Amino acid sequence: MKKTVNAPYKDPSLSIKKRVEDLMGRMTLEEKCAQLMGLWNGGVEDFKPEIFSDPAKMKEIFGLGCHSVHPAPFGIKDTVTMRNAIQKYLVEETRLGIPALFVDEGQHGMMRPEATVFPQAIGLACSWDTALFEKVYGIVAHEMRSRGTHHALTPVIDVCRDPRWGRTEETYGEDPYLNGMLSIAAVKGLQGSDNGKVDKNNVAATLKHLVGHGESEGGLNQAPANHSIRVLRDYHMPPFKMCIDHAKPVSIMPSYNEVDGVPSHANRWLLKDLLRDEWGYKGMIVSDYNGVEHLFNKHFVCTDAVDATITAFNSGVQFEFPQANLYRLLPELVRKRKVKKEDVDHAVEQALAFKFSMGLFENPYIDEKEAVAVSKSLMHRKTALKAAHESIVLLKNDGLLPLQKGKYKKIAVIGPCAKDVWFGGYSGEPYEKVSLLDGIRAKAGSGTEVLFAQGCRLTINTTLSYFNWKYDEIIFASREENLKLIKEAVKVAKEADLVILALGENEHLCREAWAQNHIGDNMTLDLFGEQNELADAITALGKPVVLYLANGRPLSINKLAETVPAIVEGWYMGQETGTAAADIIFGEVNPSGKLTITFPKSVGQIPMYYNHKPSARWQDYISLDIKPLFHFGYGLSYTKFKYGKPVLKKTTIKKSEATKVMVEVKNAGKVAGDEIVQLYIRDMVSSVTRPVKELKGFARISLKPGETKKVTFEITPDKLAFHNIDMKYVVEPGDFEIMTGPSSRDEDLQKTMLTVV
Repeated sequence: MKKTVNAPYKDPSLSIKKRVEDLMGRMTLEEKCAQLMGLWNGGVEDFKPEIFSDPAKMKEIFGLGCHSVHPAPFGIKDTVTMRNAIQKYLVEETRLGIPALFVDEGQHGMMRPEATVFPQAIGLACSWDTALFEKVYGIVAHEMRSRGTHHALTPVIDVCRDPRWGRTEETYGEDPYLNGMLSIAAVKGLQGSDNGKVDKNNVAATLKHLVGHGESEGGLNQAPANHSIRVLRDYHMPPFKMCIDHAKPVSIMPSYNEVDGVPSHANRWLLKDLLRDEWGYKGMIVSDYNGVEHLFNKHFVCTDAVDATITAFNSGVQFEFPQANLYRLLPELVRKRKVKKEDVDHAVEQALAFKFSMGLFENPYIDEKEAVAVSKSLMHRKTALKAAHESIVLLKNDGLLPLQKGKYKKIAVIGPCAKDVWFGGYSGEPYEKVSLLDGIRAKAGSGTEVLFAQGCRLTINTTLSYFNWKYDEIIFASREENLKLIKEAVKVAKEADLVILALGENEHLCREAWAQNHIGDNMTLDLFGEQNELADAITALGKPVVLYLANGRPLSINKLAETVPAIVEGWYMGQETGTAAADIIFGEVNPSGKLTITFPKSVGQIPMYYNHKPSARWQDYISLDIKPLFHFGYGLSYTKFKYGKPVLKKTTIKKSEATKVMVEVKNAGKVAGDEIVQLYIRDMVSSVTRPVKELKGFARISLKPGETKKVTFEITPDKLAFHNIDMKYVVEPGDFEIMTGPSSRDEDLQKTMLTVV
C-alpha cells in the first residue's frame, strides 16, 4: 500500500472545497463507499483491546477507512485510549489517512459513564426554557467533543401523541410548536451556532425521527403511523421544518415506521421531494440503526439485502448506521449502474467536507486530562440542578407544600423510587447522584428524623441506569415479596408525621422497544405492580402525604389525585434528582414547570391531546368523561399569578400582515416565582377542520411579589396558516380566537378576537 504524502488535501491553508476535490480525485470507489458507512462491533464489547494489537484484524476492520465509529459504554480513560488508537491507525496506516468521526447519543447528557446527567427530555421540556435548553445541550456537546465525539444522534423531536409508547420519555411532548422551538434551542446548543457550522467545542446534531414516529399504531415502537398527509404536515412535520429553517442541523434520521405503506427509509417522496426539494435541506441523511435492513426483514418491501441497499440509497438515505451491513454492497451496485456514481460522490463530498470543517485532519487526537476536567466541571453540575428545578411540575397542592422545616419531627420517605435514582433511557452515569431519600435527609434539618421503607419493588435486576435500559431481560418483583414490603412500609409510616410517597417507573418499564426480547411499550398508564396497593395502605393511615412521581410518561393516577393533598411530577430528574426535589418540597425553590403532554385518566381515552379537532371529545364515554386528568401546559406555583385580558395592537389585519398581542401578568402572591405565559390561537371557520386551540407562543418570566410584567407575542402569518382544502399552506380570511393564560385549560384562558381580511 502506497501512502499519500504531502498531498494538497492535507494542506489546511487551502479551502475545504479544494481539499475535498483533491481527495476525491485520489479515492477508489471502495474507499469512497467506506465513507458512507459506520463501524460498530456490536453490543457492549465494542473493539476489545486485543483487536488493536492484531494488524490483520485492524486492516480488516479499518483498512478502507469509514464514515464513523459508533457508541460503546466506556468511561473517559477507555474512550480516549480506544479513539486515539483508531485514529492513529486510520491516519498513519491507511492509504489516504482519512480520520473517522465518532458518534454518541446525548438526549439528556452524554450516554457514557462519568458524564453529567440532566433531566430526561420529557422532563426538561417542562421547563419551557429555550435559553436553558441551549445551555444544557451546549454542555452535552462540550463533554462529547472533549472525548472525541463529533456527531450526536440527538435531539429526538418526534411529536408524541400516544404515551403508551416507551420512547415518550425521549420526546419533548405532544405539541408541534413547542417541540420546534425547543429543538431549535437544542441544535443551537449542540452545534454552537444557527448557521449549520459546528464550533470547536461542539458536535453535529441529528434530528430524529422523520416522520410520524411518535404516534404509531397501538403505541408500539416502529409500528405503522397511519396518518394522512395533512396530519403529517400540520402536526408531525412542523418541528423538523422549524429546526431546519432556524438552526440548520448537520444531519437528519428517517424513522423506522411506515406511513401509508411506505417505510421512511424507502420513502423517496419524504427524503427527496419534500426534505431536499421542497424544504431545501442540504445536510446529511443518516439511517437509523439497522433501518435499511428492515426493508427486507421487517417491512418486506424489498426482496433481499441488495434490493434494500438500492431502495434505501436511491430514496435518499446516504449513510448506513451503525455499521456496513448492507452499504458494503454499494461499489458493485455502482458498477452495475443500480446506484448513481454522482450520488455516491455527493454524499462522500459531504462527509469529507464535514471532517475537514471539524479540523480532524490536523487534530485527530484527544486528551484524557482535558476530558476529565470538562466532565467534572462544577458549572455542569450546577446547570443540571437548575434544569431539574425548572423541570419539576407541581400538579396538586392543597396547602401542604412547601413543607416548613421542623414542623414534622418524623418524615417517612417510602416507595420504589425513593432510594434508587432512575435516569430513563439513553442515559449516561454521573460521577455523583442524589436520590430523593438523600435529598430529603439533607434538607429536612437536624430536628427532623427521616425514615425509609422500600414499600415495593418494580424490577429486581437493576444496576446502573444505562444497563437497566440496555439489557434485554426484565425480572419483575414477586407479589409475595411486595406484599411483605408494603406491611413493613405501613409500620414505618405509622411512626411518621408525614409521608413522601415515591412512585412511578424505572428504565425497564418505559424504554425503547426493539425486539420481542426487549420490550418497552405498555398497554396501560396505571401504576405498575403493587404500587396502588402500597398507596392505598399508606393513605389509609390518614397521614399527610406528598406524592412524588418518577416516570417517563404520563400516569393515570386517578385515585391518588383525589386522595393525596400534594403531587409533584418529577419525571426522571437526572443526577440532581434528590437535591432538586427537596428544594421544591421544602420551598427553597418555587416550582415553575408546566406539562408538555396531557395526562389521560385512562388509556381508553387515547388518543388524547389538547389540540384536538372540534368533533373530538365533545361527549363523554358511558364509563368515563372525556376530560384529562391534567392538561397540557398545566403546572402550579407557590405563589399566585393574575392575568389581564389579552389586548391586540391591531384587531384587523390582512393575510400577509402581522400584529401583536399583549397581556399583563402580576405576581399576586407573597413569594417570587417564574411563570410560563402561553398563547393559543383558534381558526373559527376554515376550509378544513382545525384544532380547538394551538400553542403559538410562550414566554418564561420571573416576577417578584406584587410585580407586574407585560408580555408581548407577535402573531405572524405563519402562526395563522395551515394546509387548506387544496393542500396549500395559506392564511384564510376570517376570525381567529386569540387566547392567553397559564395552561391550555379553557378555564385558564382569556380571549380576544382577531379578524383577517
